[in-house]
Amino acid sequence: MTAAQPLSDTPTTARPVAARIATWVFFGLNGFGMGLWVVHIPNVEQATRITHSTLGFLLLILGGAAFIGMQVAGPLNDKYGQRRLVPAAGVLMGLSLFGPGLANSWWTLGLALAVFGFSNGSLDVGMNAQAVVVERAYPRPIMAAFHAMWSIGGAFAAVVGAATLRGGVPTAVSLSVCGALSIVISLIAARHLLEPTHSDPAPDDAEQPERRTAAPKRLVWLLGGLAFALMLGEGVANDWAALHFKDILGTSSSTAAFAYGSFAVAMTIGRFATDRVAAAIGPVAIIRYGAGLAAVGLTIVVVSPWVPLALVGWALFGLGLAGGVPQLFSAAGNLDTRASGALMARVVGLGYVGLLAGPALIGGLAHWVPLNIAFILPIALCTITVFFASAIAPRD
Repeated sequence: MTAAQPLSDTPTTARPVAARIATWVFFGLNGFGMGLWVVHIPNVEQATRITHSTLGFLLLILGGAAFIGMQVAGPLNDKYGQRRLVPAAGVLMGLSLFGPGLANSWWTLGLALAVFGFSNGSLDVGMNAQAVVVERAYPRPIMAAFHAMWSIGGAFAAVVGAATLRGGVPTAVSLSVCGALSIVISLIAARHLLEPTHSDPAPDDAEQPERRTAAPKRLVWLLGGLAFALMLGEGVANDWAALHFKDILGTSSSTAAFAYGSFAVAMTIGRFATDRVAAAIGPVAIIRYGAGLAAVGLTIVVVSPWVPLALVGWALFGLGLAGGVPQLFSAAGNLDTRASGALMARVVGLGYVGLLAGPALIGGLAHWVPLNIAFILPIALCTITVFFASAIAPRD
């Protein structure tokens, strides 16, 4: 089944354009919520009087709760429908933004981050499953642009957060106001979401169990493994790009910020461009050549002694990673339309594990080898992805 399906696979009353915009909104809200939390971490840490090590432990709670939220939300989306579950997750995420700003101890912050992580993971799976449904109403791929909106939401959160912090707005106020706005926006966008219709047999069909296993477990795990590999690279860039410039190239903190900036900008631009390229050359080529380009870019980073060339390397790394994950998520959601939420939860969940594990693995390796040499790990994973990209080729 290909990523883009005929228009007849969606309800005749569907309004794909409105659904596409609504799904953009949820991707933007998800990125905005996470970005807003990240911007306010220093203030929250100070308000709760916790140490960096305690904060690190609480961030693991956030990540673990997000993973659990993904696994819970996937089957629930299949059972109760995305028009109910996606807005519910959006509302819960809005409510959860109140928590970190009101926390006054390590345990209240831990509780707040557990709720925030759970809601964020639930929304992540639901909105990606909805994006697959909307994509079926279009004659070309549109998944990557949804992921670009997540990046735009995060960037907007950075701007809003910087403005409120500069203006002296209390953290509790800024997080609560933005949380309340997220709730309202989620409820408004909810009415435009679509529910999938299925060409599969009815549940009481005798052949249904056989058809429901048409998506081989090995293929699902392979898609998840590729998502793990690519999102590990993204996590490495998020946490180590700036430190690479400072520790290896000896730049100032202000110059080091350009390392992550070049990666993030290139990835965002790449995601907006990926859909049209995927329509021309197909999702397999996007993953194969994208992973190859990412490996080349990070290799340039590893060997370059010059800042300008290293900036080019980080930009190529971001551009190469831009389109791969959206293609994997789209392929997972189309394996079985009756279980797309559950299947996507596995693939998204494994990708999220890679996003969290990447920085930690590089940190461990950096105890034994220079930081730039530790980057050989994501280079190797990108190279492996090149050879397994054909896993998402359409199957009859």
